[in-house]
Amino acid sequence: MNYLPEVIEIAFQAGAAIMKIYNEGDFGVEMKSDNSPLTLADKAAHDIIVRGLKSTGIPVLSEEADEEVSYSIRKDWEQLWIVDPLDGTKEFIKRNGEFTVNIALVENGVPLMGVVYAPALKKMYYGSMNNGAFVIEGDSSTDKAIAIGQNQFPDTFTMVGSRSHGSPETEAYIEEMKAKHGDVSFVASGSSLKFCLVAERKAHAYPRFAPTMEWDTAAGHAVLLAAGGNVVVWPDKTELKYNREQLRNPWFLATFA
Repeated sequence: MNYLPEVIEIAFQAGAAIMKIYNEGDFGVEMKSDNSPLTLADKAAHDIIVRGLKSTGIPVLSEEADEEVSYSIRKDWEQLWIVDPLDGTKEFIKRNGEFTVNIALVENGVPLMGVVYAPALKKMYYGSMNNGAFVIEGDSSTDKAIAIGQNQFPDTFTMVGSRSHGSPETEAYIEEMKAKHGDVSFVASGSSLKFCLVAERKAHAYPRFAPTMEWDTAAGHAVLLAAGGNVVVWPDKTELKYNREQLRNPWFLATFA
């Protein structure tokens, strides 16, 4: 069944709720047990998404769920939604616009479909296996969708990386690419937009050698897969899978290579 139109609408609704709080300015910031921030926008988007996906009958794994579902239950889920209602909460608080709504449909560990919506930037990225990847520049599904993944890469080897979560290992990889390609350009970006920049071929690679969780990556991974790219565990170069016992991701590289 094609859930994309339904999920795109849900993401637009969640984005509208996020922007209402963003524009009002009272974020209601709390700190979670892992010392990461939680805002009223995270909660509002979570409620909209979970309510919207309920009709599909497919279980939801969300960063902002009240309780984490144990692997003893999840291991029997052939399909699940992996959701980050507000990816890039730090970027949201900084008010730089680089935050997203992430919704992915995963089947047997593979992200088949994904939606990444950046409401402050008015960009909706989406894609599904065998149907390609697209971007809508606007805040409504009636706006024109443009296919991505067919553009020419920049002449200079370009990498995209985290604006808030760098690491010495990432810096070492950048130096390695400089030795291989000569001139190298680095673009900093927040949230899962990094996957989308690779999917649009605005960057050659997104190395992530620092902690992430499955809900941080599943939707962006799906968009990149739909555009013809891939995400591999680094340095093993095996395909990154989902709904694992440990929800923390290993290091990975997102690229077209």
